[in-house]
Amino acid sequence: MKKISLAVLGMYIGILGSFSQTGKTDSANYKSRKLKLEEVNIVSSYYHQEGEHAAATGGIGSEKLTDIANTIELKLYHYDKKYRKRTLSLEAGIDYYTSASSDKIDPKTISSASASDIRIYPSVNYSIENEQKGTTWGLNASFSKEFDYVSRGAGISFSKLSKDKNRELTLKANAYLDRVSLILPVELRPAGSPRGDDNNYATTARNSYDASVTLSQVMTQKFQLSLMAELAFQKGFLSMPFNRVYFSNNTTGTEALPGSRLKVPIGLRANYFLGDRVILRSYYRYYQDDWGIKAHTISLETTVKLNPFVSLSPFYRYYTQTAIDYFAPYKTNAAASQYHSSDYDLSAFHSGFMGMGVRLAPEKGVFGMKKFSMLELRYGHYNRSNALQSDVVTLNIKLK
Repeated sequence: MKKISLAVLGMYIGILGSFSQTGKTDSANYKSRKLKLEEVNIVSSYYHQEGEHAAATGGIGSEKLTDIANTIELKLYHYDKKYRKRTLSLEAGIDYYTSASSDKIDPKTISSASASDIRIYPSVNYSIENEQKGTTWGLNASFSKEFDYVSRGAGISFSKLSKDKNRELTLKANAYLDRVSLILPVELRPAGSPRGDDNNYATTARNSYDASVTLSQVMTQKFQLSLMAELAFQKGFLSMPFNRVYFSNNTTGTEALPGSRLKVPIGLRANYFLGDRVILRSYYRYYQDDWGIKAHTISLETTVKLNPFVSLSPFYRYYTQTAIDYFAPYKTNAAASQYHSSDYDLSAFHSGFMGMGVRLAPEKGVFGMKKFSMLELRYGHYNRSNALQSDVVTLNIKLK
């Protein structure tokens, strides 16, 4: 994955150079109508987790998983005849993961189809900003594919700035039309069904829709506040077909969950600028759905500028949730129940996520390369009350 990242970085540095050549301007207020490169963002991350409550094996067994991800975002813009800023953002991502629990879908094979996989997820965003009116319209489309899941998404957004630019209202709506492959645990498959790497599995729909509103307000010169509310609805096959459930009567089945789910999260974000060198960021989110989960998230992050070009950002996030109404541990679900799951992601737990970020943004560019405008490295450690632990390292590079 490192070779892919370096090759792509070199390619986009070349593209950046070709787009950075601009013609002479007629006046100080002239805005070029030619397509120009605004920035390139390259993000690479490494994620590893360990646990002992794998859903694929009924709430017991290894949850060991490793994921390596790379994404590239290319932002282009130009001004039209009405001096509106049109921005096109192209993003491409690729993940490679290995999963011990997925390998247990068919333990009789050397390695089952989902033991490791590659996920690709391109997306495109297009927006039109009218700086005079303070409005921005946006459209987006996305696609994601892995061995047992295909997702197609589209969305629309609108934002409006107040005349004094101290208040902004943002509206968003998205739809995701997905297909889930019905890969059952090997011992529960009907005779003649696919095995191993055979991809002739039946599929079924899982569709998601969401709408959100965000109101941001500059309260004082140093204090900013944002309020967020969202409504999300899912319909279709919402279970994981290969998640086993071991019942209290010693029989085995698969996870079964309702065919719809309504989610209602609301949030509050507050930022305070403590002088020129310290920014305090806080976030609170309440979540509730009709499966029985109620959750709270509290996040705190402080950005400290060591000098104008180097900053440190320690952060901590606390999360707690109740269980869904249909969760029960290994061999405690009732065989007669209509809905049942032993997925510990849907159980009651609390968790903590803490770490540190280091950001470099020298005036003359990172390593003296003018177009290499920013480099950020972040590390985080996650610890959950039901024995799941993980570590993630993320590298973010910005070229302008």
